[in-house]
Amino acid sequence: MKERLIELQGISKSFKVAKRSAGLRQAVNALFVREHTIVEALHNISFSISEGEIVGYIGPNGAGKSTTIKVMSGILVPDDGSCTIMGFTPWKDRTAYVKNIGVVFGQRSQLWWDVPVIDSFELLRDIYKIPVARYKTNLDLLTDILDLHSLLYTPVRQLSLGQRMRCEIAGSLLHGPKILFLDEPTIGLDAVSKIAVRQFIKTINKEQGVTVILTTHDMQDIEALTDRILMIGKGTLLYDGTISELRRRFGTHRIITVDYREHAGPVDIPGTSRLSWSPERAVYSVNTEHVLIAKVISRLSEQVELIDVTIETKPVEELIVQLYKEHQI
Repeated sequence: MKERLIELQGISKSFKVAKRSAGLRQAVNALFVREHTIVEALHNISFSISEGEIVGYIGPNGAGKSTTIKVMSGILVPDDGSCTIMGFTPWKDRTAYVKNIGVVFGQRSQLWWDVPVIDSFELLRDIYKIPVARYKTNLDLLTDILDLHSLLYTPVRQLSLGQRMRCEIAGSLLHGPKILFLDEPTIGLDAVSKIAVRQFIKTINKEQGVTVILTTHDMQDIEALTDRILMIGKGTLLYDGTISELRRRFGTHRIITVDYREHAGPVDIPGTSRLSWSPERAVYSVNTEHVLIAKVISRLSEQVELIDVTIETKPVEELIVQLYKEHQI
């Protein structure tokens, strides 16, 4: 059984937010009398993550994802609860703890804007006190895997978003962390850059055993990288399970597309809904709780000469939307 690296118990965090109505008078009044409201960002969040897992942490905007990541990375101190990561309490043991983690925020940079990437890497080496031999080994490995050879001596401000994100991820891994927190790492990236980042995450997880916590709105990232997901909504943990379990729960419908030799009229199969029909192709919706896919195909083959059959499941985005609806978020 793999070691538990991350353990959160009853984590809660609230923020005091200033309130003000629109208008000049209200703006003047706010200079003298401030009204505040308390926003509960996290409420009694508990979960654990084992060594070597890639976990997707998802939820709508304002759900509390980034707040949780900031608590786990030691940036924020919770109001209540406990968080133990690799034996450390992140906000209490910050200096010793950060040597074991890497953090990438998709909309914030740890690289210096006006200097070449390699200068930022050298500064990070000094900050983390990385031995020269280990730094060189890690830099060579990251440069090869992320294809950074042509970028190292380019000022960060001259990089495209995809190039910068590859450098950001490399910078977060120079010190060889055991845990990588990724907050929206592919936001705004083109398809080629996204695939490159996803492949890299898989590689470091498989070859180096890096535990990855991925926060994203891109469900293709979730489907490509993770099996287990944690879903948060209104500051509360709503779901902790696998995508497979989610499919079993909400994904009983399948779309069957059949191509066949030209046929005169439409064919209806009991237990299915015919979505479209043409003389050479038909599309059916099937609820697998009521009828077996094999039976549908068998009955079709009795009436038409099949050429090809395609079976599609619901995209993971639709499953997540159904989960949101179930919890009314």
